[in-house]
Amino acid sequence: MKRLLTISLLMGVLVACNQNNSSVLPENKEAKTLLQGVWVDQESGDISFKAKGDTIYFSDATSMPTYFRIFEDSLYLGSGTSYSIVKQTEHLFWFKNQNGDLLKLEKGDGEEAVVNEHPAPSVLTYTHQVKIDSVVTYNSKRYHWYIAINPTKYKVTKRSYNEDGLEVENVYYDNIMHVSVFLGADKLYSSDFHKQQYKGLVPDAFLDEAIFANMEYSHVDAQGLHFKAVLCIPDGATSYVVETTISYTGTASMKLAEY
Repeated sequence: MKRLLTISLLMGVLVACNQNNSSVLPENKEAKTLLQGVWVDQESGDISFKAKGDTIYFSDATSMPTYFRIFEDSLYLGSGTSYSIVKQTEHLFWFKNQNGDLLKLEKGDGEEAVVNEHPAPSVLTYTHQVKIDSVVTYNSKRYHWYIAINPTKYKVTKRSYNEDGLEVENVYYDNIMHVSVFLGADKLYSSDFHKQQYKGLVPDAFLDEAIFANMEYSHVDAQGLHFKAVLCIPDGATSYVVETTISYTGTASMKLAEY
């Protein structure tokens, strides 16, 4: 009896897990077929997305295409995010976005070529200036510092919501910062900085989506030359600033300055 009870409980857990996992939900194939094509916002006339097969392509060339499925009355994207479908016909698709707003789309006519089926989205470079240097004086000694901002091919994926309230992923290239400090012709310090070096100072979840946006000189004092590393979410309001100090003996130390 206990064994039967245990099996029943396990089956119940499995069913509950499957109900919360969109990848194992049975598809509404009829609804999926109706969604094929280009969909346009009824109010603005702007193209929202194109559905082809099991993939949604966004009109923004920087947004990654996403896998989708329809179960019962909800649209599920590849990330697992779901949207409640209010009305669906051959030419209409109404659903509630992540803010709970009702988005009314209608099927476009002859606009198939407008939305490119871009399996690899355009990658955005997020950087300011490339090179900067200056000379500062402390205790009658002249120190020449040099910063180089080097864009890389390291990709950072950021999740956000587009104008329709649909979750999209954009890809950015990260940067490497190079800092050198000289006393006359003598090199006191020279090294590259990667965003991973700030692990432990910046939350991991933030660091995963952050770009090493900038490195800038701050000031000089008895401790050494101070620089500020700026880590931010692309196009976001949140950033972390980590102060990096290069001592006169050529060692580097870091501490969180502000965020």
